[in-house]
Amino acid sequence: MYFEAYKKANLATETPAQTEYRLFAEITRELENANKEDANSKDRVNALFRNSQLWLTLKIDLMSDDNKLNTETKAGLISLAIWVEKFSAAAFRTKQDLMPLISVNKDIMQGLSNAAKTARSQSTAESPGDFSQLSI
Repeated sequence: MYFEAYKKANLATETPAQTEYRLFAEITRELENANKEDANSKDRVNALFRNSQLWLTLKIDLMSDDNKLNTETKAGLISLAIWVEKFSAAAFRTKQDLMPLISVNKDIMQGLSNAAKTARSQSTAESPGDFSQLSI
């Protein structure tokens, strides 16, 4: 009961980058489990499906005019999303190793983590703790 309340509060305060990281982490863990020798086909299909949905959502967001990433970064991520689609389609049909998908997801997670660290350090540098503007 307390855990569910904490989970809801935590989700409500997540930044978009934290949400993306959390989703990549969950799905990557599912891919790792599905890639084990003793994994059943249902777990494999579910993990591949969730990963495909994640990348499709990312690709749609990247193609949106509202996405503020620079053109080069968008193009690279869209190309990666297309590769994930093709690899996943083949992986649905065969029992191929999922490590390439897992590696790509981990690279994205590392990038999200680095971006969050950079944002935090810039935020701290811009606002060194001057609370004089607050009305209490």
